[in-house]
This record gives sequence, structure tokens and C-alpha cells, in this order.
Amino acid sequence: MNRDAEARLADALDQELALAQELSAVLQAEREALTGTSPEAVTARAAQKSDLIERFASLEARREALWPEVKAPSAAIVRRWQALLSVADSCRQANEINGYIIHSRQHQVRQLLDALRGGAPGTYGPQGQTRVCAVRALAQA
Repeated sequence: MNRDAEARLADALDQELALAQELSAVLQAEREALTGTSPEAVTARAAQKSDLIERFASLEARREALWPEVKAPSAAIVRRWQALLSVADSCRQANEINGYIIHSRQHQVRQLLDALRGGAPGTYGPQGQTRVCAVRALAQA
């Protein structure tokens, strides 16, 4: 086993793990911003997330280049890899939740705009079919 290659791989995994943990914190901050009232906070967190993902891609490429040099990874390498996978999965779940929040907010805004413009809001009938209810526009009230 090439100890130098394993040391470089361990370093790459450590860096990725640290970055993934930072991304996890940013995703939590993004969730708080999404449920808050500051669009600037949402924009700032999205920019941070984008930067971290870019950096993560660079580290990932480095790790992928080093991995073939290590023929039989040690238990320490395997533990680092498992920790990285665990944090990455948590990040994926947090990002999905944030995406759901964004989708819900967009839907709420569309409904409000439709009501303001006098459009008929869509509702669901007893069998789950979409139906349109007639309402008077708030702008005309």
C-alpha cells in the first residue's frame, strides 16, 4: 500500500468532510432565511451554498484522482468515507426540504397574485380533481 497516497487521500477526505459540514450549516441557515422575512438573507445563503458546492466539486475531483492509487484503503480511510457519505446525505435531505419550502412559497405567491388580479383560484373536489371557484377580484372590491 502506498502510504503517501493514503495520506493524501485522507487529507482530501478530511477537507471534503469539513466542507460538507460547512454546507450543512449553510443549508440550516438557508432554511431559517426561507422561513423568515428577509429576501437578502435568502440571497446571501444561496450564494454561500453555490460557492461551497463549487469548492466541493473541486475537492471531489481531487479525491477521485487519488482513490485509484490506494489499493486497499485502511479502516481510517473507510471511516472518513462513511462520515462524508453521512454528512452528504444529511445535506441532500436538508436541500430537499429547502426546495420544498421554496416551492410552497412560490405556490402561495402565485395564489395571492391570482387573487389580486381577479383570477379564479383552483381548489380540489372530493375526488381530487382540480376545479375553479369564481371569486371577485380584490382589486375590484
